[in-house]
Amino acid sequence: MAAPEERELSAEQTEKLLQFQDLTGIESMDQCRHTLEQHNWNIEGLLGWGYYLIMLPFRFTYYTLLDIFRFALRFIRPDPRSRVTDPVGDIVSFIHMFEEKYGRIHPVFYQGTYSQALNDAKRELRFLLVYLHGDDHQDTDQFCRNTLCAPEVIALINTRMLFWACSTNKPEGYRVSQALRENTYPFLAMIMLKDRRMTVVGRLEGLIQPDDLINQLTFIMDANQTYLVSERLEREERNQTQVLRQQQDEAYLASLRADQEKERKKKEEREKKRRKEEEVQQQKLAEERRKRTLQEEKERRSECLPPEPHPDDPESVKIIFKMPNDSRVERRFHFTQSLTVIHDFLFSLKESPEKFQIEANFPRRVLPCLPTEEWPNPPTLQEAGLSHTEVLFVQDLTDD
Repeated sequence: MAAPEERELSAEQTEKLLQFQDLTGIESMDQCRHTLEQHNWNIEGLLGWGYYLIMLPFRFTYYTLLDIFRFALRFIRPDPRSRVTDPVGDIVSFIHMFEEKYGRIHPVFYQGTYSQALNDAKRELRFLLVYLHGDDHQDTDQFCRNTLCAPEVIALINTRMLFWACSTNKPEGYRVSQALRENTYPFLAMIMLKDRRMTVVGRLEGLIQPDDLINQLTFIMDANQTYLVSERLEREERNQTQVLRQQQDEAYLASLRADQEKERKKKEEREKKRRKEEEVQQQKLAEERRKRTLQEEKERRSECLPPEPHPDDPESVKIIFKMPNDSRVERRFHFTQSLTVIHDFLFSLKESPEKFQIEANFPRRVLPCLPTEEWPNPPTLQEAGLSHTEVLFVQDLTDD
């Protein structure tokens, strides 16, 4: 009668099975499982804490000495492959060796370090197929010639994934070998971004035919495609969120700049208004000072005027002034007085303009009442040819 089919173990039972084998040193996994099933998986009751405590010091001593021995051995006989000095050179050297031995028809090798391949696969959200080449293994040549260089395998790898490969005899390949912990050759590992980190999702070890390799690689990719799709969606959402945040930041900055520009213009307008008001105020003060100075000068000249001659004085001259506002002013002067006296008299009047000239009608002329280059000393009324009674016209020159 056929043996009953073995039931699949739970995670807890698997852990107990490994723990029991570790404690007892029994090499047969079937024997360990049979023993545990007989005792209803009660590993504590089976071994007892006493046995575990008795064996613990020996086990601790054994593994400690073993680790010390391995550590010392690395110093005595260091593996030359443990020092990676030119990882890209290791890759290029392996590719040249591969092409010399198996030809140029092969999957496209990634010509960069293992870390660079991981980063590119992560950035591009692609599968990364890693091949560790065991130069001395008996199945290596057959795998490379018949499987890895098969046209259908090349087409699958080149279209669906990145392909990184190196010999374990090279420092870069050895370093990756230490990380992936392969058991035999040929060795392939499928790596992808899963749960935000690069994860090995498939391991293929030993000689495999092209059809089987294609089926297994396809199965691994199909089984894990949803993770890449999910990551693409999350990345797209993050990118959209980032773009939206960037647009919001740009809009905020644009609004801020617009507000700052408005505030700058307002400040500029306020400053311009303030300067204008200040300028008006200064002009007003200057005008007030000018008028005050003018009034003081009028008063001073009025006080300095000689007294008006008596009407009966034969040397007196009666002058009637026609002002710019059509009013008339009358006063007597002496023939011997300078024309400057006439000017000072008119200047001292409230209704006279600030700047003016005095004109005679017959003949029509401007009287030189103020010193000029032509008349440094203005003439007297008699020298100016004025008669006993004159009508003179006051011409406003203020706007000029």
